[in-house]
Amino acid sequence: MQGVDRPPALTAALEESFGPHLQSVCERTSRALTACGYSGLLVHSGSLVPVFQDDRFHAFEAHAPFKVWAPLGDVPDSFVWFEPGSPPRLLVHRPADYWHKPVDPPQGYWVRRFDVRLVGDLVQARAALPRSLAHAAYIGDAFAQLTAWGLKAVNPPQLMRRLDYVRAAKTPYELVCLREANRLGARGHLAARAAFSAGGSEFEIELAFLKGCGLREQELPYNPIVALNAWGAVLHYQVLERASPATRHSLLIDAGAEFAGYASDITRTYSCEDAAFGSLIERMDRLQQALCAGVRAGVDWPEVHRQAHQLTGELLREADITRCSADEAVAAGVTRVFLPHGIGHLLGLEVHDVGGFMASAEGGELPRPAGDPYLRLTRTLEEGFVVTMEPGIYFIPQLLDAARADARAKLINWTRVEGFMKFGGIRIEDDLAVTATGIENLTRDAFRAIAAS
Repeated sequence: MQGVDRPPALTAALEESFGPHLQSVCERTSRALTACGYSGLLVHSGSLVPVFQDDRFHAFEAHAPFKVWAPLGDVPDSFVWFEPGSPPRLLVHRPADYWHKPVDPPQGYWVRRFDVRLVGDLVQARAALPRSLAHAAYIGDAFAQLTAWGLKAVNPPQLMRRLDYVRAAKTPYELVCLREANRLGARGHLAARAAFSAGGSEFEIELAFLKGCGLREQELPYNPIVALNAWGAVLHYQVLERASPATRHSLLIDAGAEFAGYASDITRTYSCEDAAFGSLIERMDRLQQALCAGVRAGVDWPEVHRQAHQLTGELLREADITRCSADEAVAAGVTRVFLPHGIGHLLGLEVHDVGGFMASAEGGELPRPAGDPYLRLTRTLEEGFVVTMEPGIYFIPQLLDAARADARAKLINWTRVEGFMKFGGIRIEDDLAVTATGIENLTRDAFRAIAAS
């Protein structure tokens, strides 16, 4: 696991919480296997994917169902074997290789909980498993040799659903990891903000973020969005311009870090000496904090999304961007011109974690509300869920042109909009751990702790 300046208390917290976490994973896996009629589970870390017509490989990322067991990232063709009543067995692929450095044997706070075996290839991996796998399920890539291994089922949907559904509620160990991912992400954001203030280009700002986190780009949970000026209107902006623009207006940076397989997802927006846009950012920050204050166990997430649009309508009117009430802006679809995405999503081993639409572990889906095709979460929040809260307003030419051509045109102050086009937009995003009575704001806590150190 990577990172810089690990707090002394972190290792102790990991050692204390990993055992109960693994026990919880074993127990819920046992229940799922029994319910689906399987005697054991084999989980694959994933395989290297070759570059087309070359002998190189794309960057490897371990599958989330593997990482929930062991905090290992760069271990292709490794496996976890679990049979209820026995300690999980970890098969770490460690081939004899002089082209690449073999993976180090696992070490750390978690290793003693596993029966660890090093295997040189898939033949050795199969030999390290029970003779018969006729009643076992498999989750992972269906590689060529797998058919001969004699498993009962490969990626069975009902078993995977039961395992995915419970991942939404995090164990105390997972919260330790998510707190550290936020701490690393906050360090990166502070370094990126300094690089922006110093006149850095998008590329230079990303380099500063990486250095602040102490991570390589392939160790991040996703490629950072580093958007200067009007590019902030591109929601998943993917370009890193090497040259700084002649005139600098704003920065929108959406970037997270990863720790032990768990991701943070943090967004901040900054103004370059423009009072009006700076005031708009402050308004959005207050809006975001108001939404955070309403989050707790038992809250229906689509209702949070509806509230976000209501508050966005109020913000737009207060900022003189619209010429109608908040109710009118929501009813007419004006808020969706400025806030076209969902208000947040589950977060954990994946940035957009699984299970966001599941009605239960057994079956059923909770559909998105009409008119909200990009909402990524429709479940009622439970204690232990970790979600992002990411409201924003954007000045997107495509959406504004469509609004200008229909009945919404008269509800928008186009002069005011034109004045904000050069800034692109605003998004502010924190990661929230849901409690019975409210939230633990993992992101704000991380920034506060760094400021106090």
